[in-house]
Amino acid sequence: MAGIDFIQNLAVILVVAALVGWVCQRVGLSVVVGFLVAGIVVGPHTPPFSLVTDENSIEMAAQVGLVFLMFSVGLKLSIRKLRRLGLSLMLGVFVSAGLIYFMTRLAGVVIGFDATQSLFLAGMLMISSSSIISKVLQEVGSTHERAGQLAMGVSVLEDVVAVVMLTVLSSVVQLGGHGGAHIGQTIGLFGAFVVLTGIAGLLVVPWLLRKMSVAVDDELQTLGMAGLLFGLAILANHAGYSLALGAFLLGTIVAETPHRHQIDRTFAGMRDVFSAVFFVAIGMQIDLRVLGAEWALILGVAAFTLVARTIAVSTGLTLIGTPAKDAFRVGLTALPIGEFSFVIAQLGITAAVVPPKFYPLAVGVSLLTTLTSPVLTRRSQAISEWVFAHQPRWLEAWLAYYSGWLDRVHARQKRNLLWQLSKKRLIQIGVEAFFITGLLVFSEQMFAAVQDWLGRDWLFPNGPVVIFWLVLGVLILIPLVAIWRNLSAMALLYAQVSTQGNPRAARLAPLMETGLKTVAAVGVFVWLASFLPTGGSVKWLLLGTLLVMTGAMFLLKRKIVYWHSELEVELQGLLTGGDERLSATAAPWLRPHEDWKLSVGECVLPDLADCQGKSIAALGLRSKLGCTVVGIERQGYMISLPAPDAVLYPRDKLLLMGTTTQLAAGKHFLTGVSGLPPAPSEFDDVRMESLPVPAGSPAAGYTLRELSPAQTHHVQIAGVNRQGFRILNPGPDETVRTGDELLTLGTPAQLRAFKVWLAEAAVSVGD
Repeated sequence: MAGIDFIQNLAVILVVAALVGWVCQRVGLSVVVGFLVAGIVVGPHTPPFSLVTDENSIEMAAQVGLVFLMFSVGLKLSIRKLRRLGLSLMLGVFVSAGLIYFMTRLAGVVIGFDATQSLFLAGMLMISSSSIISKVLQEVGSTHERAGQLAMGVSVLEDVVAVVMLTVLSSVVQLGGHGGAHIGQTIGLFGAFVVLTGIAGLLVVPWLLRKMSVAVDDELQTLGMAGLLFGLAILANHAGYSLALGAFLLGTIVAETPHRHQIDRTFAGMRDVFSAVFFVAIGMQIDLRVLGAEWALILGVAAFTLVARTIAVSTGLTLIGTPAKDAFRVGLTALPIGEFSFVIAQLGITAAVVPPKFYPLAVGVSLLTTLTSPVLTRRSQAISEWVFAHQPRWLEAWLAYYSGWLDRVHARQKRNLLWQLSKKRLIQIGVEAFFITGLLVFSEQMFAAVQDWLGRDWLFPNGPVVIFWLVLGVLILIPLVAIWRNLSAMALLYAQVSTQGNPRAARLAPLMETGLKTVAAVGVFVWLASFLPTGGSVKWLLLGTLLVMTGAMFLLKRKIVYWHSELEVELQGLLTGGDERLSATAAPWLRPHEDWKLSVGECVLPDLADCQGKSIAALGLRSKLGCTVVGIERQGYMISLPAPDAVLYPRDKLLLMGTTTQLAAGKHFLTGVSGLPPAPSEFDDVRMESLPVPAGSPAAGYTLRELSPAQTHHVQIAGVNRQGFRILNPGPDETVRTGDELLTLGTPAQLRAFKVWLAEAAVSVGD
C-alpha cells in the first residue's frame, strides 16, 4: 500500500502545484512561487488543509527533481557560452559575489547569527535566479538591451558560483560546521574533480551520443541519457559531492554537443514534473507560524538583499570597465534569488547546522525580491539617471579616472608580447594540472571500484593493482609531459626577455633558463608528492610505475607528444567547432543603436496558434502592426532575417523588432488561440490500396503528369499492375490504361474519393 500512498500524494502535489502555479502565472509571478505556495498549502504544517503528511516518499522524488533541475541548468551553461561572456565578466561576477559574501557575513553578526549560519545566509544571497530574471526581462521587454543581456550573463555566471558554494557548504556540513580552514583545499579538490570529469566527459559523452543517434531509436537514446545522468550524479556523490554537481556537469558537457536541443526537448517533461515536486517538497517543510513569527527578519534581509546585491553587482561590473550607469542598471535587475537559495537552505537544515527558520527566510526573501524586481527593472533607466545626476563630484572624477586607467591597462596588455605568448600556455598548464590532481586524488576510489568489479586476483595474483597503476601512470604521463614542455618553453621565453639588451646575455640566458627549469621541476615534484597515495604496498607499485613511466618517456616521447596533440585538438574541436549561428537571445546589431528607441522581443508560438502554417507575408505583421520578424529559432536552428514566404510552425521562437507598443501588439497577435479545434491528423491512417481502372474511367488514356493525382486528389500512385507486369514508382509520363490496377497511397477518405472518381464515367455508361 506504500506505493499507492506515494502515487496518491504525488497526484495531490501535481494537481495543486498546477493550479496554484497557473494563478501565479496569471498575476505575473514566477511559477516557482506557485510551487512553494502549493507545498505550504498541502503540507503537514497547515491543518486542516494537510493533504500530504508522508514527507519521506516525497523527499525521494524531490531528489530526482533536483537531478533533473540541475541538469537543465547545466544545459543552458556551456563552456562555449562562458568563453563568449568573456573572462572580464567572470571576474566581475566573482568580485560581486565576494562583496556580497563579506557584507552578508557582517550583517549576520549584526543579526546575531553564528559563523556557520552567516556563511549559509551568504550562500543564499550570493546567487540570483536566472529563470526569474529571464522571465522579468521578457515581461518588461529588456531582454535585448545591453543592461538586460549583462544581467542574464551575470545570472548565468552566478550559477557557477552557486555550484562552488554548494561544494564549500557541503564540506562545511561534513566537518560539522567547522570547515573554514579547509575551504581553500575544498575548492582545489573541487576544481580537480570538475576538470577530470569534464575532460573525460567531453571525450566520451559526444562520442557516445553520436553512436546512439545512429544505432538506436529515440526511446533507447532517452534511456541511455537518463542512465548517464543518474550515473554521473551517483559518481559525484561517491566522490564526496552532491548529486546536483554530477547532474550539472553532465548538462554542461551535453551543452557542447549538437544533441543538446534534442535532449533538452526529450527531458523537458520529466524535468518539469520532478522540478515541481522538488519545489513543492521545499514548501511542505515551511511552517506558516514560523513565517509569521519571522516577518521582521524576512523584511530586513529582503531590504538588505536589494541594497547589497545592487551595490555589489554594480561595483563588480564597474571594476571590469562597464559604464557605471549600465552597471547600476544591471545591479537593479539581477536581484531575485530563487532555486539555488532553496537548495542551500535545504542543505543546512537537513544537516542541522542552521535553524528551520532558514526555509521561510529563503522563501520570503525570494518572494519579495521577485515582486520588486519588475518594478525596478522597468524603471532602471530613470533611477540610474537620477542617481548619477546627484552623485558627488569626487565620485564622478574617480570613475572617469579609473575608466581611463583601465583603458590604458588594456592597451598595455595588448602590446605586451610576453603576456600574449604566455597566456595560452598558463591556461593549458592549469587545466592539465587539475586533471592530474583529480586522477591522483580520486585514484584510490577508482581502484576500489575496479577491484570490486574484477576481483583481487584477476588474470594473475594482484593483477588489478598492477594493471590499474600502470594504466594510471600512462594517463598521467601524457599531460605531465605537456606541462613540462610548456614550462620549458616559458623558461626559455622568460630567460630571453629578461636578459635582452644585457652585454652578457649569451651567458646569462642559459643560466636563467636552467634556474627557472629547476624551480619548475621542484614545484612539480612537490605538487605530485603532496597528492600521491603512500599507503601499504601502493608506494612500491608507484615506484615501479615511475620507472616504467621514465622508460616510456624516453622511448615513446614522440608518441606521447603526438597523443597529447591529438587529445588537445579533439577537445579544442569540441569547444570551438560548434556552429556560432545567431541565437534568438542575442541581438548584437542593436547595441550601438539604442537611441533609435527600437526594441527586440521574443515570443513562442503555442501549439494551437491561429497563425501556424501561414507565411510571414500572409500575416502582414509589418503593414498591420509595424513590427518585423528578424529571426526564427526552430528546433535549435536559427533562421536569421527570414524571407517573407517563410512559414511559421508551432513552438517556433520568433525574434521581433519594433517599438515597445508594436512588439506588444505583435506578441498578442502571434500567440492568439481562437479555441477552434485543429484539423484532425490522419497520418497514422495512411495506407496503400490497389484500385482498378474500369472501362470509361476519366483517368484512362492520360499520363500521371496530366492527371496530377497528388494535387487534384491528394493521393500518390506508388505502382501500376498491368496484366501481371508491375511498374514500381512510375514516372510522370506513364500513361494510365483501362484494366490497370493502381497501387495508391493515401488516407481512407482520400482513397474512397479517388476510387469514386475513377469509376465515375464507368457508372454513368452502365446506367
